[in-house]
Amino acid sequence: MASLVRRAIPAVGWSSSNGLWGRTSAGTVRSLSDNAVYVNVEKRDDKIAVVKMAHKPVNALNYEHLTQLKTTFEELEDDRGVKAIVVASDVPRIYSAGLDIMEMYQATDESARRFWTSLQDMWLSLYNNGKPTIAAINGASPAGGCLIACACDYRVMADVPKFTIGLNETKLGISAPFWFIDSFINVVGQRTAERALKLGTLFPPTEALRIGLVDEVVASDHVMEHAMLEAQEHMKINNVARMLTKRNVRSQTVDRFESERQNDVDMFVAFIMQDAVQASLGKYLEALKAKSK
Repeated sequence: MASLVRRAIPAVGWSSSNGLWGRTSAGTVRSLSDNAVYVNVEKRDDKIAVVKMAHKPVNALNYEHLTQLKTTFEELEDDRGVKAIVVASDVPRIYSAGLDIMEMYQATDESARRFWTSLQDMWLSLYNNGKPTIAAINGASPAGGCLIACACDYRVMADVPKFTIGLNETKLGISAPFWFIDSFINVVGQRTAERALKLGTLFPPTEALRIGLVDEVVASDHVMEHAMLEAQEHMKINNVARMLTKRNVRSQTVDRFESERQNDVDMFVAFIMQDAVQASLGKYLEALKAKSK
């Protein structure tokens, strides 16, 4: 079933925007369909690559953003000069607000399949990446943002109570896809995941730490520092042994995903093409438009 996520987080007072924003830097990946840059990459002297999502205003995950992220993760995995990857945000107070509703509203069968496949590809390129991956969460991280964080090997989150993380799809009247659920269960365990998923709970940092959804909670200005330290710890381990262990631990989740991914695409397309779903999306977008005036 599809996962629809707000383009803005009302709880912290951000408004939505249809603008596609980006910035250019020395280490960026360009969009396949326009010149907007949604991902910035810094390759450091210590062989850690910092990937920063830069799709203003809320790092909404549209096709272009997802494709750039996937390309980035694959290229860094193949880059012998990179030993670890830190996934962060270039947008203040937000990690990622999740999927871009505009990719689903009035979509064609072809565009919907392209979008959902790009989300699957991005997740797999991060979840199964051979390099150590550390999430530096310095902002709100609901739904798709939580998915990215859970795909990483380790999560450091800013100690700011209004920054929350979790899979809140049921609050929007839908169920998260099975691979969202599997990766969430792998992080927090079956019972905790079941309750959180059913209630659509978004956890503040201290609660996220308590249930194991994040591994560290630190002051906002120390998030990157601690993410770097954790990356360095992973880099001390024999690369082949570490990578094989990671792949073995995650193989059941990856194998299930691979065997069911086409059916997952079909279910997503069938779901969003329903008249009732399109009408609901349209009303939601109209409400956002009215709120922004």
